[in-house]
Amino acid sequence: MYRSRFIFVIFAVVLSGFATPAPAFDVTVLDAVVRLKPDWSLQARGVGAEGAPRDPEGTGVAVLAGGYIATNAHVIGDAKNVEVMLTDGRVFASKIIGRDPLTDIALLKIEADVPLLLLAPSPDLADPVCAIGNQFGLGLSVTCGVVSALARSGIGFNQIEDFIQTDASVNPGGSGGALVDADQRLVGLVSAIFTKNSDADIGVNFATSAALLMRVVTDLRDYGTVRQGRVGLDVAAVPPALQANTGGVMVTRVDVDGAAFQAGIEAADIITKIDSLRITSRAQANAAFYMVRPDDPVSISFRRGDALRTVTLTVATP
Repeated sequence: MYRSRFIFVIFAVVLSGFATPAPAFDVTVLDAVVRLKPDWSLQARGVGAEGAPRDPEGTGVAVLAGGYIATNAHVIGDAKNVEVMLTDGRVFASKIIGRDPLTDIALLKIEADVPLLLLAPSPDLADPVCAIGNQFGLGLSVTCGVVSALARSGIGFNQIEDFIQTDASVNPGGSGGALVDADQRLVGLVSAIFTKNSDADIGVNFATSAALLMRVVTDLRDYGTVRQGRVGLDVAAVPPALQANTGGVMVTRVDVDGAAFQAGIEAADIITKIDSLRITSRAQANAAFYMVRPDDPVSISFRRGDALRTVTLTVATP
């Protein structure tokens, strides 16, 4: 299996043998999506028309008031300078506010007001979605598909993953683009694809959820890094002999001075839910804990023997 970080977009969906028409699209949504041109002067460059060297381009989305632009960290790489191009043709130099290597999210800032997309609630399976991205550096384009899966984690692109899977067609230059719902609200940040043997799309593509995106960019704006709360436990897959219909992950370590210990969680407990999310893997549990800010409460449901319990603890400040 070949995995590519070049990304993006969406095309028509086929359900039960019939093409599903794209929802009515408000073109003003494009104003919230920008083209990015990193200065990779010390790195490998792409090739433009007639073989001329060309810096790779990518995509970004305005996510916070004040000119803050989110993209994927792999889009800007180690670039020191990134140009941001708006739909009205204006070009701005940006300040790189921060990068989060665990989620592959980066935040830029420009001295301009850029319209923001409204945030969508978590989508449902088969909901129509559209993607907006700067594919191949040709400018913004829009294609549409459906939500194929939710809460994907453990795919292997990032240490922390909370992906919405879509059958979006993905191409280089679209990474960091917007995945929007039928009401043109932000569902996620298009981030990664699965392919075989090349960068060609096979319809298995991923967008970082809006929830994880906003968790990260808010911290990057406020602190320049992501502040991770300390739950005080570690988990692993449940041994097959102990698997039950509820699934979950097994607690392998509990810090005696941590919030989990104080809440009564013990080694060998099997965590089945974190807040409302049903947990099926270690990667999913780690992503769920990453979502919780320091000093915020989190609900943990777990199984001990035949008993099911739920506790609420406050994540400690690191």
